[in-house]
Amino acid sequence: MTPDATGMDAVIDAVTAVLLIVGALMSLGAAIGLLRFPDLMSRMHAATKPQVLGLFLVLAAIGLQMREWWVWPVLLVAWIFQLLTVPVSAHMVGRAGYRTKHLHPELLSADELEAVVLRAAGEQASAGEEPAGEKDEEAGKQP
Repeated sequence: MTPDATGMDAVIDAVTAVLLIVGALMSLGAAIGLLRFPDLMSRMHAATKPQVLGLFLVLAAIGLQMREWWVWPVLLVAWIFQLLTVPVSAHMVGRAGYRTKHLHPELLSADELEAVVLRAAGEQASAGEEPAGEKDEEAGKQP
């Protein structure tokens, strides 16, 4: 299929160019955010949100430019895998950062996880110790 410079091919080429430029700018914004943002949570946001939309726009541009129907399911599968893996990886990075204290608590508007972590830490500490009565009985048996 030889594209002509007039008609529908020109419109498809223009839409493809716009999608590629906007998708590349979204990905560039994600990269700049990773370098410039001050803390883990901000960087994690920059790495996930614009990157997924930028990839979608680039994949849509590829699908339009190829002008074949069989390309769309392959591109859709690639985008769905991205949608499934990015939130999971961001969650794991966030958990690791929270546990290792690699975040700025003063930048958080609300720390909803703090109470859960403290309660879990209290349960682990009480499960690891002997009951107080057993310690007293053992102390009384020793001469």
